[in-house]
Amino acid sequence: MITTWLRGMLRHRSGRLTATALGIALAVALVAALGSFLTASKATMTDRAVSSVAVDWQVQVQPGADPNAVLSTVKSTSGVHTADPVGFAKSTGFQATSGGGTQTTGPGVVLGLPTGYRADFPGEIRQLTGAATGVLVAQQTAANLHVAPGDTLTIGLPGTKPAPVRVAGVVDLPQADSLFQTVGAPAQSQPAAPPDNVVLLPQQTFNTLTAPVSAVDPTAVTQQIHVNRDAALPADPAAAFTSVTAAAHNLEARASGGAVVGDNLGAALDGARQDALYAQILFLFLGLPGAVLAALLTAAVAGAGADRRRREQALLRTRGLRPRQVAATAAAEAGCTGLVGGLLGLGLAAVVGRIAFGTASFGATTGAAVGWFVAAPLLGLLIAAAAVLLPALRDVRAGTVAQARRVVGRARSPWWMRYGVDFMLLAASLLVFRASSGNQYALVLAPEGVASISVSYWAFFGPALLWLGSALLLWRLATLALAHGRRPLAYLARPLTGTLAGTTAASMSRRRRPVARSIVLLALAISFAISTATFNSTYKQQAGVDAKLTNGADVTVTESPGVTVGPGAAGSLKVAGVKHVEPVQHRFAYVGADLQDLYGVRPGSIASATALQDAYFSGGTAGGLMAKLAAKPDSVLVSEETVKDFQLSPGDTLNLRLQDSRTKALKTVPFHYAGIVKEFPTAPKDSFFVANADYVAKATGNSAIGAFLIDTGGSHTGAVANTLRHQLGTSATVTDLGQASSSVGSSLTAVDLAGLTRIELAFAVLLAAAAGGIVLALGLAERRRTFAITTVLGATGRQLRGLVLSEAAVTTVGGLAGGALIGWALSKMLIKVLTGVFDPPPAVIAVPWPYLALTLGAAAVSITAAALNSTRRSSRPPVEELREL
Repeated sequence: MITTWLRGMLRHRSGRLTATALGIALAVALVAALGSFLTASKATMTDRAVSSVAVDWQVQVQPGADPNAVLSTVKSTSGVHTADPVGFAKSTGFQATSGGGTQTTGPGVVLGLPTGYRADFPGEIRQLTGAATGVLVAQQTAANLHVAPGDTLTIGLPGTKPAPVRVAGVVDLPQADSLFQTVGAPAQSQPAAPPDNVVLLPQQTFNTLTAPVSAVDPTAVTQQIHVNRDAALPADPAAAFTSVTAAAHNLEARASGGAVVGDNLGAALDGARQDALYAQILFLFLGLPGAVLAALLTAAVAGAGADRRRREQALLRTRGLRPRQVAATAAAEAGCTGLVGGLLGLGLAAVVGRIAFGTASFGATTGAAVGWFVAAPLLGLLIAAAAVLLPALRDVRAGTVAQARRVVGRARSPWWMRYGVDFMLLAASLLVFRASSGNQYALVLAPEGVASISVSYWAFFGPALLWLGSALLLWRLATLALAHGRRPLAYLARPLTGTLAGTTAASMSRRRRPVARSIVLLALAISFAISTATFNSTYKQQAGVDAKLTNGADVTVTESPGVTVGPGAAGSLKVAGVKHVEPVQHRFAYVGADLQDLYGVRPGSIASATALQDAYFSGGTAGGLMAKLAAKPDSVLVSEETVKDFQLSPGDTLNLRLQDSRTKALKTVPFHYAGIVKEFPTAPKDSFFVANADYVAKATGNSAIGAFLIDTGGSHTGAVANTLRHQLGTSATVTDLGQASSSVGSSLTAVDLAGLTRIELAFAVLLAAAAGGIVLALGLAERRRTFAITTVLGATGRQLRGLVLSEAAVTTVGGLAGGALIGWALSKMLIKVLTGVFDPPPAVIAVPWPYLALTLGAAAVSITAAALNSTRRSSRPPVEELREL
């Protein structure tokens, strides 16, 4: 019986079964694709975190411990690949004589490196000039002392006479912050900056020079063991962080207090696990609605033939089938569509992965991809059971044809419309949104150094309730408009249907629920596309803003300490490809006992080299505050924290102490508080000042420039940066946007969002087309009998085409309008709730108009194709149509 039933369904209801399977396929493909890609992205984050670390562990040998015993313990630790001892010695200063003058630095650090250290840890030292072995000098130290390879410098050490050495090369230390960390100290106790003066010595030379020092001051010479690990790590950053942290604690326990581990690898994974959690949040915020929408689409497709299914089941009951047998036929239909849809979905996901990422697994490991490709079809079966089996089981209770007709004829309003659930959901959404987007709200809480991280899942309820409440409200409005708007509907349909306009309006009014369902599904698909695309475009926009805010401009030239240049040096930087060079002063100023950065700018031209957004300021726009600095040169922009600490009001006098270039003493310079600056190019994230450069130069007698912001028009930044590096040598540091993006962009920015965008936006177009066309086509297909009867009663082919096109037009206009409103509201809410993803927060929302036009076009084409196909079918001879039905 089941086989016979399925053959009959495939022969006579193949269109409906195919549409149901396609809806399930979309949900399965989306979940399989997003899940596999999320897993692959987490693994990529782990790999990026590991590759970003030059030295995995810095094991500090504790006072009184035997360095050789600690080294032996480290080497015997599971997972340790390389372990090199490194000496650290405090220097009283360095001195060099060149060009007839003597330069002296303050205290510094001397490192003793074993042979092969640079090969074992290639990312720790970058060669700039000279030899790669021997005595090496850090770039900034070379600039301070004006030394080059071949020159002699003198190292001052406590308790012994200065030692002269010959410089072999000049190097850069890319990871100086971690190299010179205080191992074992909490994050807030770490040095604010690495030492300015560093000399690297071969280990034997280091031991010879520092041997007398240990006897005088044992704390002046310490030893670390630098470690690289090769132990396999879990793909998930959080699990990898836990594994590495546990291994570090195990080593400390085995060393019995003789060593403390500086876990650089754990610190990198600590940041990656937060990025991974944000990726998971984006998966839920942006991907889950697509899967839910595909499930709703499947339910709508299956529901399009609900009336026919009720009549068929009632007839089966009258012919002697028991309820269990009737339920078995429904289960067979659900299982068949669920299985076929699941297989189609897996095939679609594999094709998407192959086209977009070059691999069907989306870059995930085979095991992870198989896990998602097994779980996704199970979801397809659940959707089929919910969309096909459960309604059929409910209809089995109808029992007879007469009861089925009574069920079909019911027009009672849904319970949620009677009790105003849609309004309650919208009100709840606004309350949750206000709570989850307020000041100091953190969506992800990841305490530094703590293995566990938490997410405030309450934030999910705001967009979810808005999406659901808006859909229900749109349903209410659509059904009310169709029920009570017959006269306007008839007026609008008259150009298409002529004298059949009243009948067309009455038909849509009577079928208001199926029509409203089509409108809501189309609106949800459009809103999904709008909110996803807008969020992704805004994120991409802010990633560029963040990089430019950190670097300052397309290319930034920062003068090395000890090198003094004036604004006139800007002319020498105008190489090929440079449009504008903007000098910026960088000083330090005391406000009370607090030392802060001060940036002197030219208000009239600063915006020519870098983007200044209104979001960077408070108390005025970017243009208005720059104009104020120009009109009143003694104005100053202050951080919000300083305004609160010193209870400042606009116009208040703020006395800052700056170094006078003539006396070298601190000089009090009066400023007037003009506004708040939250962010500024090249400035730190904490407290700082922005002032008029001319006023600062006049008050201090010093016009020295700290950095030059270079505008290249957004093109050829790498080539310009390389030209300037070759031209300036070691006298300045040249950075470009590419470097800034790689250093400040999280693994989420660089990896996940681009892939997430490609997957989601492709499926959003498919869902919009399916919601607009398939549901309408099936609804019209179920009315072929009505069209045939209308033809028999005298309706012309033109009138029938007008009836179909009128319903398609109502669906299109209602769905697109509702989708645009819901999508706009969702976009605003998503960007506000996910503020933690953006740094800085966006001043404007980026709208991807070309993509939205493509999505709307796909929906419109799908609806038009469905309507035209229905009009073609309605032109068949009515006798033939009624015979088939």
